[in-house]
Amino acid sequence: MATEERFTLTVPTGYACPEAAFIIAQLDDQSALLLEAVRDITPEELEWQPGRGMNSIGMLLAHNAIVEVVWSQAAAGEPVDTARILGLDAFEGDGMPLPPDAEPPAHLAGKPFAYYVDLLERARAFARDHAQRITAADLDTIRTRTRRNGQRQEFSVRWVLYHMLEHFAGHHGQMLLLRHQYAARRVNV
Repeated sequence: MATEERFTLTVPTGYACPEAAFIIAQLDDQSALLLEAVRDITPEELEWQPGRGMNSIGMLLAHNAIVEVVWSQAAAGEPVDTARILGLDAFEGDGMPLPPDAEPPAHLAGKPFAYYVDLLERARAFARDHAQRITAADLDTIRTRTRRNGQRQEFSVRWVLYHMLEHFAGHHGQMLLLRHQYAARRVNV
């Protein structure tokens, strides 16, 4: 007898703008899928790199948390301050980008999976709080920021919401690939 699958996405209430609530629902779904896919990960695998200078899963988890806070602050027109929320600096906390031949940052060494789950949860709570206040009129508001390299960027609040989702999903895929590479490495040793 065939079983039936059912997929739904619950959009949270309490948001000033349904579009912002829908993006948060998508981010929450992606988070649940990612955390399920890596729930059994060890500190060793979190730190593993396919080659020196390359991202580890731990770095990417920290990066996703940092970026979610940074873009939430950018959408609100606030200065970047991830250390207050996450205890990690926006520009060095994830170690990205690593110099060639570098190992993951020492401050992430030996961190258990629970550490990264906590980072992601705090970042999402911050993003939710900010997204709840976004109105439909805010979506087309243009904000600006100057990157560390001096490049000036302009973006709409709507684009920020979109970018937070596509950024998270892109690194989600990268982490799944790293898991496959890590497993293949262990089999071929």
